[in-house]
Amino acid sequence: MSALSVESQIFYAVLLFSWLVYVWEAYLAGRQRKIYRTTTHVPAELGNIMDPETFEKSRLYQLDKSTFSFWSGLYSEAEGTLILVLGGIPFLWNTSGQILAQAGFGPEYEIIHSLVFLLLATLFSALTGLPWSLYNTFVIEERHGFNQQTLGFFFKDAIKKFLVTQCILLPVTSLLLYIIKIGGDYFFIYAWLFTLVVSLVLVTIYADYIAPLFDKFIPLPEGELKESIEAMAKSIDFPLTKVYVVEGSKRSSHSNAYFYGFFKNKRIVLFDTLLEDYSPLNKESAEDAGEHDNTDVKFKPKCWKKNVNKKQGCNNQEVLAVLGHELGHWKLGHTVKNIVISQVNSFLCFFLFAILIGRKELFAAFGFYNSQPILIGLMIIFQFIFSPYNEVLSFCLTVLSRRFEFQADAFAKNLGKAKDLYAALIKLNKDNLGFPVSDWIFSMWHYSHPPLLERLQALKSEKKD
Repeated sequence: MSALSVESQIFYAVLLFSWLVYVWEAYLAGRQRKIYRTTTHVPAELGNIMDPETFEKSRLYQLDKSTFSFWSGLYSEAEGTLILVLGGIPFLWNTSGQILAQAGFGPEYEIIHSLVFLLLATLFSALTGLPWSLYNTFVIEERHGFNQQTLGFFFKDAIKKFLVTQCILLPVTSLLLYIIKIGGDYFFIYAWLFTLVVSLVLVTIYADYIAPLFDKFIPLPEGELKESIEAMAKSIDFPLTKVYVVEGSKRSSHSNAYFYGFFKNKRIVLFDTLLEDYSPLNKESAEDAGEHDNTDVKFKPKCWKKNVNKKQGCNNQEVLAVLGHELGHWKLGHTVKNIVISQVNSFLCFFLFAILIGRKELFAAFGFYNSQPILIGLMIIFQFIFSPYNEVLSFCLTVLSRRFEFQADAFAKNLGKAKDLYAALIKLNKDNLGFPVSDWIFSMWHYSHPPLLERLQALKSEKKD
């Protein structure tokens, strides 16, 4: 029996590692799914945090999500394997070349060839992922009361996302490929600098120019909440310029908050579902108690209703506590640290790519015997060859993220927000149907945020004070 060629060894090693990762992930998910199935009563330590009805709702929601994740993950792994085994990547590359040939472009137009390939690949990915996205949105999220979309809105949104993605992806990719082509021996430095600039520009313009294409952003009206947010920002020297509310309720009843911007131009964005007084999902209760609404606000969107019988979201003090946590990430330098880690990793990857791109056996392993397109090299090296490193890095970043979350909670405590953050975490867990019991290995590997109980215990002593 003859030994496998180097190309075959590379191919089967990539395939084997992919399945090892899948089996590991499936094992972890199975452990967590067992927790969902067997923990049917509220544990004693959670008695004061969750009522039995909410506990059961969250258990069933997370069980449905876990089961869906199992089947979608299995499909994704099987699809990826078939694409590799059947030569799907070189087939799509050759198809792209045939399309270009019909348009009068020869093989010397590699960048245009790469863009056609990328367009077809992303279109294929969007179409094969569409049934899973539909099921997740209109079956699972709908069943548990989170989905707020209509089918028309869903498809309009999906088409818009695809087009916006192409408008960004194709020009950026063409410039990156051009830089690699003309960059000489030190192209990896220029490629890294280019991706750094692109990432910083995208972060800067996303909330102002990209996100508004999909959601409506409204300035937070003048009032107690806005004044309190501005006062808290000023107290920690956070250069806040604007506070927005985004109508996330058009898609889902999940809630969130974030800040963005560089240097002296920071903005805060609150999801309307986070704000108890203005959540449109409390609209029915607000209409029932309409006679109590005496808010004097000149500009108030129709969907914003004050609510006497609070149902969803956080009150003003709890919102401030949540923002205290988020601003803690900025004050403690977590955002800058994450950017530095990301860029060091990016530089390392481009450096190793420069070393490996000339190895023809890497291309031959995936069916490219007569050509070594740069885009295909990027795909093979970054996605397949670096996959073991990416798994280790992902776990390390998850561990670091949990550490940052504890530090941000402690920062909010030092602002005197422990009691309100404690209450907000419980409310947000309830609103998002988070299940507070987790398998220790699953949570260690996957959770970027500490489990709820651990966060509450860290806040408990300060809360009592």
